[in-house]
Amino acid sequence: MKLNTWLLLLALWVPVSYASNGPIAARVNGEEISEFRLERYFAEFLEDQGRALGSIRNPKAYKQLRQKALDALIDKELLWQEAVKRGVVISDAEVQGQVDQARQAIGGPEVFARRLNDAGFDEASFLEYTRRDMAAQQVFAELTKVAAPDEKEVRAFYEEHRSEMGRPEEVQALHILVKVPEGADAATIEAARLRLADMRLKIVNGANFASIAKSASEDATASSGGDLGYFPRGRMFPQFEAAAFAMAPGELSEPVRTPVGWHLIYLQNRSEAADVSEEQGLEMVRAYLARQQQVAIRGEVLAQLRSGNRIERIDDD
Repeated sequence: MKLNTWLLLLALWVPVSYASNGPIAARVNGEEISEFRLERYFAEFLEDQGRALGSIRNPKAYKQLRQKALDALIDKELLWQEAVKRGVVISDAEVQGQVDQARQAIGGPEVFARRLNDAGFDEASFLEYTRRDMAAQQVFAELTKVAAPDEKEVRAFYEEHRSEMGRPEEVQALHILVKVPEGADAATIEAARLRLADMRLKIVNGANFASIAKSASEDATASSGGDLGYFPRGRMFPQFEAAAFAMAPGELSEPVRTPVGWHLIYLQNRSEAADVSEEQGLEMVRAYLARQQQVAIRGEVLAQLRSGNRIERIDDD
């Protein structure tokens, strides 16, 4: 599980002592989701979208985003309750293994203990909430299994779209992000740039890029050393993309500004545009159709769970 997923888990699963006090945002079959829990998750929800709470000035947009965050918490609770109904059991060894991974990813025992304490957990309660999350994920995977795409459908789709299947030029890169809040003043923007410039100097002087990314990047890719893998044009912010595609393998960029902050880019490799073989094209179609089926079935399963259980959305009133 990635580092940002574990940090999100700290917001999703709060101790019962917190969850049961204060105003209630929703009830799922009588189980309460507190406003406290929603507020904590909402901040994570916005951050995951690259947005800051203070930047949302439209009351309608704020309410819509908050409702989406509450939807996610309700779905999480529905899946956990479904796991209980189905008798899903996650062993102590599996839970401990996941927690050990989280401890390592977050920065070791001391940092992990501090993060748990800040979130209102001790390790025993976090083990239990990790068990819940794993059980919910397992039952969701079981409920959303899909069959392999029909080969006639695969072939037909391939024949219709084969002219579009040339592989575009791609680059492979690592990056480090120092975030800048939306609407930040000039001093805050410059302070973030200087932090990144200091990291760049360390790398130029021999520090390992991936190690710096793991310890200092504020992007979800930090736990993997800032690895973005291969990507074509049109996927990243224009400023980031322009810098990355102008570099040669082995080059390190100057700080690059985008709407979310300052980036440092290390280009690992470049893949030139090329046509794909029929075998590759058919495999691409199989993967695409499988993803489409997966998205559809996930939506159907969650809709069925919502309609088949008692949900009270108090926060919407």
